[in-house]
Amino acid sequence: MVEVLTIIYLTYSFVAMYFLFLFLLIYIPHRKKIFLYPETEKNYSLSIVVPCYNEAESIGETIQRLLDSNYKGLKKIIVVDDCSTDNSYEVIKKYAKKYSRVLAVQTPKNTGRASGAKNYGFKFVKTNLIGFVDADSYPDVNAIGRMIGFFDDEKVGAVTSQVLVKNRNNLIEKMQAIEYKIIVFTRKLLVFIDAIYVTPWPLAIYRKTAFDKVKGFDESNLTEDIEITWHLVYAGYTVRMCVPALVYTIAPSKFKDWFKQRIRWNVGGLQTIKKYNRTFLKKGMLGNFILPFFVFSWGLGIFGLFVLSYRIARKFIVQYLSTKYAIGAQTAILTLRDLNLTPNVLVFFGLMILIFSIWFTLLVLFRLKEKEFKQHSLWDMFSYMFIYLVAYPFLLVISIYKFLRRKQTW
Repeated sequence: MVEVLTIIYLTYSFVAMYFLFLFLLIYIPHRKKIFLYPETEKNYSLSIVVPCYNEAESIGETIQRLLDSNYKGLKKIIVVDDCSTDNSYEVIKKYAKKYSRVLAVQTPKNTGRASGAKNYGFKFVKTNLIGFVDADSYPDVNAIGRMIGFFDDEKVGAVTSQVLVKNRNNLIEKMQAIEYKIIVFTRKLLVFIDAIYVTPWPLAIYRKTAFDKVKGFDESNLTEDIEITWHLVYAGYTVRMCVPALVYTIAPSKFKDWFKQRIRWNVGGLQTIKKYNRTFLKKGMLGNFILPFFVFSWGLGIFGLFVLSYRIARKFIVQYLSTKYAIGAQTAILTLRDLNLTPNVLVFFGLMILIFSIWFTLLVLFRLKEKEFKQHSLWDMFSYMFIYLVAYPFLLVISIYKFLRRKQTW
């Protein structure tokens, strides 16, 4: 049993170290390219679709941010109200009345998902490119213009941006702010091996012909931004990312909202894995890297949870039985001979993983400094690494349960 557990621990450590070294090996030769983006002399026409449901407080600022964009090819801002129950549509119509570039439309009935409102808005698009922005997300004035140059490559079907957290008041918001930066950085590294796996909702731009080819968003999927990215890669397109294209979004500020959002993300990811499972180790980068990367990343988190749970449970059980026996036999509970200070190879690998994880987190935070916000505190970093990341595998287990039970609701 001990030998089996040792093999399991070593395998887990190897996989974890593999991913860490993979990102390190990608980063070193490409570190000077992370903030680069291609300029273009072409003037692609662009429409931005903004799905909206009960976002009266934020939709006005989102529209204004798009109007302030310095990209001259932005011809239309199509704001789709998905039959809101608040006064969102009235706010949208005021902007449409004031600005000719703003088009206010409303779905015939509530679609229940952002993908439904997005696909409805696509019906009004007549431009070369189509972009999507969340109703509570705020692109920088230069963001769109910096993304356009990637489309000079005919193989590029979509371009995503650097999504960051705007609200950073309580601990859960601050932890998400760090998480988003880690996601941004790792996603950019994946660009260099053509392995981008998602074009997030806050700001993404697609080639209209590519969007047509994959028939828009899959409305049955809870994470249409993941599914359409896999679909584009499956269809032979590449996906790019522009780090200097900043967009700030509102992250959940309460545990309940965060929990619900992450369950939806994970269930949507499982839906996507199921849909494309036949491409595993086939079909270019989708089957040979993106799908395996997704599966192994999740497996690593869940497996780590069970290993940790087993170690803790075993420790408590052994300690309880030892204490009970010692008290009954009236012997010493702990002696000097019980103290083992000999280095353990498993402990060594665990410390190596921890050190590299801390190093990678510090690297990301250093490279993605922001002028608008203060640097993250040590407490925020500690909370993210030892509370947030430790809790996440529990979410994965719950998500798998809900997916198997087909509890796939928005």
